[in-house]
Amino acid sequence: MASAEKRESQTMKRFTREQMAARVARDIPNGACVNLGIGLPTMVANHLPKDREIILHTENGLLGMGRAPEPGEEDPDLINAGKQPVTALPGASYFHHADSFAMMRGGHLDFCVLGAFQVSVSGDLANWHTGGPTAIPAVGGAMDLAIGAKRVHVMMEHLTKQGESKIVARCTYPLTGVACVNRIFTDLAVLDVTSAGLVALERAEGLSFEELQSLTGVPLIDAQASDRLLGASAS
Repeated sequence: MASAEKRESQTMKRFTREQMAARVARDIPNGACVNLGIGLPTMVANHLPKDREIILHTENGLLGMGRAPEPGEEDPDLINAGKQPVTALPGASYFHHADSFAMMRGGHLDFCVLGAFQVSVSGDLANWHTGGPTAIPAVGGAMDLAIGAKRVHVMMEHLTKQGESKIVARCTYPLTGVACVNRIFTDLAVLDVTSAGLVALERAEGLSFEELQSLTGVPLIDAQASDRLLGASAS
């Protein structure tokens, strides 16, 4: 059987990581309080629309995190949960780790953006441990965010390095949360997790729905086709 990578369209243009971050940022509304997980999600901070007031929370105790600092302007005492240098916006506040987790667990975050090893069709999330004998488990605050945030968005690459889909029928890695993911952003598509199944809202340029379906390996619903059908029935 050909690998998923070999089945990709030769004309397809994957979303870059910067494009993925910008796309995630577009979905965050004005006034939202948001936690950005370690890894890819931290890039979202640099792409938030300037005409929106979005408050970023980091679990190590900062509310009002800003963009990444310019080279040479890093403050070694000002970092996010992934130990990356950050900035603090005017009015930012600092607090104890326990207070930070109380915010996360208490339902005070509107959004969180997390990375993932796997996401199931029902929105189960696995992002802290692959289960391998040499893997280092590092759940951090992911479980608290997955159940505490009002909406959970996942930002990840669509395929593993071996060409296997990270979107699966059932997670095989230890779970972070059950039925907690609302939307998935990958380098190939944007998908909504719904009661009817995974809905493909957007696709990378040059990638057909049939190719996306083949690469993903689980049933998808084509939002664009549904829109066309609705438009035709309305006319």
